[in-house]
Amino acid sequence: MSQPQGRARGRARGRGRGATDEPSPRRPGTQAAYQGQPGMQTSQPMAAQRGPPMAAQGGPPMGVQYAVGQPMGAQYAVAPPMGAQGHVRPPMAAQGGPPMGAQYAVGPPMGAQHTVGPPMGAEGGVGQPMAAPVATGRARQRGGATARAPGAPPTSQLEALTLGERAPGGGDRSTRRRRGGVVVEEPHTRPEHMANKRGTTGNPVSMITNFFRVKPQPDWVLFQYHVEFSPEVDHRKARIAMVCSQEDLLGRTKIFDGMILFLPRRLEKDQTVITTQRKTDGSPVKITITLTNEVPPTSPVCLQIYNILFRKFLKTIGMQEVNRNYYNPGQKVDIPQHRLEVWPGFVTSILQYESKTLLLADVSHKIMRTDTVLDLMYDLYGQDQRKFYEKATKMLVGEIVLTRYNNQTYRIDDISWEEHPTDKFRLSDGTDISFVEYYEKQYNRKIQDNDQPLLLSRAKKKACHYGEVLILKLIPELCTLTGLTDEARANFQVMKDVAVHTRITPGARSKTLQGFINQLNRNPDVQKEMKGWQIEFDQNLLQLDGRTLPKEKLFCRDGHDLDFKRENADWSREMRSRALLSTRPLKEWLLIFPRRLGQSANDFLGALKQVGPAMDIQVTNPVMVDIEDDQARSYLRVMKELLKPGVTQMVVCILKGTGRKDTYDAIKKFCCVEHPVPSQVILSKTLNKKQMLMSVATKIGMQLNCKMGGELWAVEIPLTSLMVVGIDVYHDSLTKGMSVGGFVASMNRHLTRWYSKCTFQQTGQELIDQLKHCLVASLRNYQAINKEFPQRIIFYRDGVGDGQLEAVLEHELPQIMDTFRSQTAGYEPKITFVIVKKRINTRFFARSGPGLQNPPPGTIVDDEVTRPEWYDFFLVSQSVRQGTVTPCHYNVVWDTSGLKPDHMQRLTYKLCHLYYNWPGTIRVPAPCQYAHKLAFLVGQSIHTKPAEDLAQTLFFL
Repeated sequence: MSQPQGRARGRARGRGRGATDEPSPRRPGTQAAYQGQPGMQTSQPMAAQRGPPMAAQGGPPMGVQYAVGQPMGAQYAVAPPMGAQGHVRPPMAAQGGPPMGAQYAVGPPMGAQHTVGPPMGAEGGVGQPMAAPVATGRARQRGGATARAPGAPPTSQLEALTLGERAPGGGDRSTRRRRGGVVVEEPHTRPEHMANKRGTTGNPVSMITNFFRVKPQPDWVLFQYHVEFSPEVDHRKARIAMVCSQEDLLGRTKIFDGMILFLPRRLEKDQTVITTQRKTDGSPVKITITLTNEVPPTSPVCLQIYNILFRKFLKTIGMQEVNRNYYNPGQKVDIPQHRLEVWPGFVTSILQYESKTLLLADVSHKIMRTDTVLDLMYDLYGQDQRKFYEKATKMLVGEIVLTRYNNQTYRIDDISWEEHPTDKFRLSDGTDISFVEYYEKQYNRKIQDNDQPLLLSRAKKKACHYGEVLILKLIPELCTLTGLTDEARANFQVMKDVAVHTRITPGARSKTLQGFINQLNRNPDVQKEMKGWQIEFDQNLLQLDGRTLPKEKLFCRDGHDLDFKRENADWSREMRSRALLSTRPLKEWLLIFPRRLGQSANDFLGALKQVGPAMDIQVTNPVMVDIEDDQARSYLRVMKELLKPGVTQMVVCILKGTGRKDTYDAIKKFCCVEHPVPSQVILSKTLNKKQMLMSVATKIGMQLNCKMGGELWAVEIPLTSLMVVGIDVYHDSLTKGMSVGGFVASMNRHLTRWYSKCTFQQTGQELIDQLKHCLVASLRNYQAINKEFPQRIIFYRDGVGDGQLEAVLEHELPQIMDTFRSQTAGYEPKITFVIVKKRINTRFFARSGPGLQNPPPGTIVDDEVTRPEWYDFFLVSQSVRQGTVTPCHYNVVWDTSGLKPDHMQRLTYKLCHLYYNWPGTIRVPAPCQYAHKLAFLVGQSIHTKPAEDLAQTLFFL
């Protein structure tokens, strides 16, 4: 609901402010103490004084720890101080700053079972032009193409794929391409009895989608070879160079990863032996190339080759890779008033769908900041010197930055205040060079501020060897934050100006995609490469047929249908004069507000009492309390004095302006944990729009009714003895490495009453370990209300990342089965488990005369672009006024319910009508959105389990 803006950190969001002309935010009077470690050398002395003593300026005090969170046993590329016990800690300094003992958690504590690092796609390491190299010396390299011992892990991604290894538990597999080019295996989830997963209900609608058909030549086969070197060649780049130089034998069209070679044609002999020389010393090396496999076009290996080739095509036409996707900085659009620029680009992938291999391509935009990280540091330093180090750490650590000299992205894991661009490091040839000299020589970039600190970023795993941790060092002056800050997202004008360039209509999107494929097909270099591999892409977007489900019937207490327009998917106007399905009288409640907002509070109360009777909500006068300020302690003091346990029904607090997050959090924690009572926080800016006050009061009145246990509207649900469960996960913003799982289950036939629980799990995992406890509590409550256990349970699981499907099947489903066995003998309900995916790139465009438009709400697509090994479908459930609507993807991974595809599709669409925080359809089923709201509230504000007394109501709306 109306949560004030704070420091809520979204995934991959940038944050920061503008630049000022303040002095450099270098750290004064510090010492650097390094302990030698393998793979790292530094020319900095063990205790090097930097800068003049400036006691008046703030700095991290003694004992402040910046937890980098290396797993125990990891090798440090940047060594911690002696005795640091796995933490990078600033050396002792006498300057002022945060209280002694304050901790800034940058990563999980020592011993955590995972490593936090930059996103896949970030490069780095010794001698690579991605960032200044920090690890020196010669680290251990993977061996050459030697025989693989039984049980040993594959030594390359392609080998892992082609070996066809099976995960524990067996089962048929399909493969897909993951971010960064890694291919992983996914289970077949389509039930054996599901011969036809297509539904029949609804009116047909003709559409096109953002896919292009991939057309290899008839009888095309990819030839796979294994390459061995004698004697072994340790360096992968050296092996690649030796093989790629054999153009007379292999031709120019080939792919080689250092061990496995792919060719579009077969060599004359199954085993070919050639001799070449090392470039370093000229010694002879024998290369043996052995045919191992013929790969058909539908093979997962071939799909990976397609994706590798397509990325090469994108680079050929001038696109640049930024964080896994490709963008064209030459066509960037500047938004100077907000110091932003928008890079246009594309998201692409090639996969095997129902009967065709298809290229998915969608328009993407990268929002970039034009000010640097150093500019943001200057601004913070000018605002508050005493708390500069604390604020800079909180602002920057965990954010994603782009280095403009190579267009690579990195995650900031820490800030090294004691290091500067003038420090030196050792190159692989043994020479020492400063960061200033390196960047000027390597990238022709002259660093202006020699006193700025360095940013630390962990290299991705493939840049490291045998579990060591490689830390990359970045220059703030050469880095810019990606994405928008929370302040920018809350600024209507900023979002409006950005949306002009990012919200594209269906017609404009299809035109852009058509121009994209035409550019590829007209480029002579791309065409030459395509002909060498004997593949081509269709010239036109894929055409397909979908279905539009019938309009759902909604009703309130009087039983009459809500007559709303289905194309708008909104019934807010129709609800204004209708009695709600069930209501609770609002008699005992508190209304707390700052004294200067007394008029707004009185206006709101008057509007609420005026709209209440039409909804059949009885509203009596509250206990009104005006406080001196909007500090959290003032609200808490009043609530402690006046709240009557078991009597007070609701606490309503009005906050100034956009509100303070700490005040909001304190109110919610008090009302959800310490003294459980439903609560509502209203921002004064919401009440200031006098012409909309009646509408605002109506919506708030509905929310108050829901939070006290009332119901607003219902939809026809033909199934009986049914429980619907929504599950989602949110990462806690306060405790690093902690995730909150939201669990919401329906308690009545009309699916309008809900029971909620939440769980906590470590290391940021998406999987819910305590699912069994939530399900047991839900079943017991269902039985207490309905005098029986549900005979059919349908789970909608949101928050599952790309690669976690198998983990859900092996981890969460067994917990569900164990729960049923533990309840009562012979209790075996029918189970359906559905994975809900919102973050997809699939788009559909409905034909409307000569143009294209968004498909109407209720549009189903269950063929052509679905996966043959899955029981899946796409649903467009909402209507959007701007841009292109995004469908939701549903994958039924477990089903013993016996429901037909039509039944599952229609039930899913019905559930999209039952979210009580919006009088219209939403993108996902209501239980998923309720679970998200619960997990978000706990993870953002209260950070502990809510009281059980509130579990029967929608207190988290």
